[in-house]
Amino acid sequence: MTAAADLRALLDQLVAPVIAAGAATLAVRAEGIDVDHKQDASPVTEADRRAEDILLRALADIAPGALVVAEERASSEGVPDAATGDFWLVDPLDGTKEFIRGGTDFTVNVALVRARQPVLGLVYAPADGRLYLGSTETGAAFARVDDGQPGARQPLKARPQPVDAAAIKVVASRSHRTPETEAYLTHYPKADCVSVGSSLKFCLVAEGSADIYPRLGPTMEWDTAAGDAVLRAAGGAVIDAAGQPLAYAKPGFRNGFFVAWGDGGAPPPPAPDAVLAAS
Repeated sequence: MTAAADLRALLDQLVAPVIAAGAATLAVRAEGIDVDHKQDASPVTEADRRAEDILLRALADIAPGALVVAEERASSEGVPDAATGDFWLVDPLDGTKEFIRGGTDFTVNVALVRARQPVLGLVYAPADGRLYLGSTETGAAFARVDDGQPGARQPLKARPQPVDAAAIKVVASRSHRTPETEAYLTHYPKADCVSVGSSLKFCLVAEGSADIYPRLGPTMEWDTAAGDAVLRAAGGAVIDAAGQPLAYAKPGFRNGFFVAWGDGGAPPPPAPDAVLAAS
């Protein structure tokens, strides 16, 4: 669909639609949020729908004919049986529970997957104007968005793994802490642990504000792909329960356990299955 050299152009073309989708979520919150529930009982709002519509229309123009797997459309129409080539993953509002509560930890996410790996991603937190973006071609960057306009992009680089175990910072889910996650965290008893919502956890690792993000609970691929791409572009990595790079286009587009960390050049943290087996 696109050559690697085109990733920079794709990123540039997607910035405006992602910011527009974020503005739509804020507009809905200003109007007042009505909460519906999907078949799996997860909440959904008009903000999810409006943001997704903006992103789907933009991708239809930017990458005509491409397969796009988007959360709300998947909820109503189902996911494809498979994705064998390049495809897009869209989560128009990750952190819906944070959004409903009035928090700031919700994001708009768009990612391109190639050969089952995320190669491009944008993560936008509209409540405080943080935009993270990156690709395997361009590296990762951060920009502040003010009045709908992004400022200069600052390069992002994940930090080297701290030598002192007490200096390690772990970021974990605010709304989805599981017993398995708590068991995993016992292997970092001296680490400073911070709870953050949505795909921003990947971005905190990408910017060097945290070192490890364990997710030992269910997620969908559209929840993770954009943040995963930003982190990998910043020099980090994401491994699955078997210790292999997290792959996409899995059955049902569902993720198993994974751990993300910032220093891709350092020995990886233990894979979840190994840690839980030893617990």
